[in-house]
Amino acid sequence: MEKLIISVGITGSRITRKQTPYIPITPEEIAQSGIEAWRAGASVLHVHVRDPKTGLGTQDISIFKEVVDRIRSETDAILCLTTSGIPGRNLSIADRLQPLSLHPELVSFDAGSVNMGEHVFLNPPEFLEALAKETLEMGIKPELEVFEVGMVYTCLRYLEKDLLKSPLHFQFVLGTAGGMPATPKSLLHLSEIIPQGSTWSVIGIGVGQLPMAIMGMVMEGHVRVGLEDNIYYSKGVLAKSNAQLVDRVVRVAKEFGREIASPSDARKILNFS
Repeated sequence: MEKLIISVGITGSRITRKQTPYIPITPEEIAQSGIEAWRAGASVLHVHVRDPKTGLGTQDISIFKEVVDRIRSETDAILCLTTSGIPGRNLSIADRLQPLSLHPELVSFDAGSVNMGEHVFLNPPEFLEALAKETLEMGIKPELEVFEVGMVYTCLRYLEKDLLKSPLHFQFVLGTAGGMPATPKSLLHLSEIIPQGSTWSVIGIGVGQLPMAIMGMVMEGHVRVGLEDNIYYSKGVLAKSNAQLVDRVVRVAKEFGREIASPSDARKILNFS
């Protein structure tokens, strides 16, 4: 089987210290947590940043740069910078595209709008087209975040319009409010409708993280874990770090007989030019 790419959602923008004391908040904490996850076996680090004063998500490019520079100085990890913006805030397209100026190898491309609790996660066509054009011009690979079936077909329309470039890389986000459930049926269906030659990874939100990671591993896809998606290690027991969640996937993969991809391996698997 192809080597397993492990991605890590380091912090996200929503989880607070009231929910878990282990969520990284400051630039130093976010970078250090990413470095520890890389040492544990992750090859892709998905980066959000927080305002150190409020603890909430921010698009401040100086904070992104501080985190990115530190990780780049100590690892060979693939950086996937977020373009998701901040929940509940309608940021401008320019604000959301700021992280591309740091020239990451991957950026998130959330392929549609989703109701998330009290908020709508807005990704209108004008934003997606601007993001697609910018990634093409800069040679950055979009990680196509898919929360439900229709988002796959949105990506295929952009592919037909030459706004996306083959081979595509999908990230199936399962178990979020307003999206598809974290079930084997969801993952099987999504994996069957993407173009041949595409790569894919799966995120299980909350209790879905470990089951979806194991399903993805068995189905020869790739997996993402991390505190952005799930703050628990087991029922009622908080995960103490991103590295702890990576360690578990590495152990399971080794028992299953699937090798772990290094960042160099992952670059080849993901067809970076």
